[in-house]
Amino acid sequence: MAKILIIDDERAIRNTLREILEYEDYKVDDIDNGGDGLEMMKNIGYDLVLCDIKMNRMDGMEVLTTAQASHPDLPFIMISGHGTVETAVEASKKGAFDFISKPPDLNRLLITVRNALDRGSLVTETKELKQKVSKSKTREILGESPAIAKVKDTIEKVAPTDARVLITGANGSGKELVARWLHEKSNRAKSPLIEVNCAAIPSELIESELFGHEKGSFTSAIKQRIGKFEQANGGTIFLDEIGDMSPSAQAKVLRALQENKITRVGGEKEIDVNVRVLAATNKDLLKEIEAGNFRMDLYHRLNVINIHVSPLIERKSDIPLLSESFCHEICTDYNIPVKKITAAAHETLKALPWTGNIRELRNVIERLIILSDTSITEDNVKAFANPSGSIYHPENIFENTAVPEKGFDFEAFPNFQDFKDHAEMEFIKFKLEKNNWNVSKTAEDIEIQRSHLYSKIDKFGLKRAE
Repeated sequence: MAKILIIDDERAIRNTLREILEYEDYKVDDIDNGGDGLEMMKNIGYDLVLCDIKMNRMDGMEVLTTAQASHPDLPFIMISGHGTVETAVEASKKGAFDFISKPPDLNRLLITVRNALDRGSLVTETKELKQKVSKSKTREILGESPAIAKVKDTIEKVAPTDARVLITGANGSGKELVARWLHEKSNRAKSPLIEVNCAAIPSELIESELFGHEKGSFTSAIKQRIGKFEQANGGTIFLDEIGDMSPSAQAKVLRALQENKITRVGGEKEIDVNVRVLAATNKDLLKEIEAGNFRMDLYHRLNVINIHVSPLIERKSDIPLLSESFCHEICTDYNIPVKKITAAAHETLKALPWTGNIRELRNVIERLIILSDTSITEDNVKAFANPSGSIYHPENIFENTAVPEKGFDFEAFPNFQDFKDHAEMEFIKFKLEKNNWNVSKTAEDIEIQRSHLYSKIDKFGLKRAE
């Protein structure tokens, strides 16, 4: 329901306008002077203002000018019993939507009100769309550490080519962003970038998703479907979490890479496709090959260029820059003043383990913005950060203590990866038991996809205790 404010020093006019507008189901407030009207605009917020021109203390033109400075998108309809063409022109120049004379014609009044509200809605929608377009633009790869410098340099060299790229790194480290920049800086930038999360699609549907299907090819195939490879024709396809792709889908992807042809599920016709393939995984594909879960020939087809995105814990020097960027972005989205992050807070953030990488850092900054006051301090970080996935005890995180030795036989781990796998297994097991083996709740708790959590459960052979 639209909210309308009437500013007029004649009670009879205010009552008449209120009666007409409330009959049309508008919510209406009225006031007899401009000063109070401006205060009401500030405190309440309106969709439209009807304002008299000739008033005591502050005339309508002054109200209009003052309101335009703080509420530039708020439509004004000026009303006057001494209407002239000159007055109407002046009101329009100052930003009024329209001008009507007293006594107002009922039909003209309602049409003008409706048009002004429609215009206000369009202005708001346009702003929202512009914000969405702005957000949809590829973010910068922030960081000045040697690891990030190497990634940026590789992107600059590789992007203009059609070479296939395998992007490796932990969850939340920024693999998708690397893929987006490879596309943005390529000769295919004006063509589509089609993203496929292989871990989020059930194995029985992955082939249909990638290559499409013909009508009637299986029970639920009620019409023909165009697959992601066809949608990406002329552009780029990004296969995220390719290590979770089913063996049969791997075979078809390999054929598409070898021959630049695909066949829809249930179809016989070969379809030519011209796509650049980018792939990403958080798995060690060589280990997956040894375990028989991934094709060696597909690995070599994909791994023409390898870009490894280091975890945040290995580039702590980038944390202040990332934190400041996230803080500015989130505060802007919330339409609040940008909060300052103190130097001590930055140092405290750098001391955290960040198992969730960039994604976790952004979530923590958002939490700190919401829960802290005008600035984000060291105490705020200690109180509210609590990064998920930490193998440290919370009470020890900020005391510069090492990983507690209790429960770990370090001699049992031949390398760092084995130790990380063990710590990850213990953490997931703890969270599952804490949530009574509710997988959906646990996935939300530790901020990973449910399908990925199922993969981890299978990988570590975790089972619910009887």
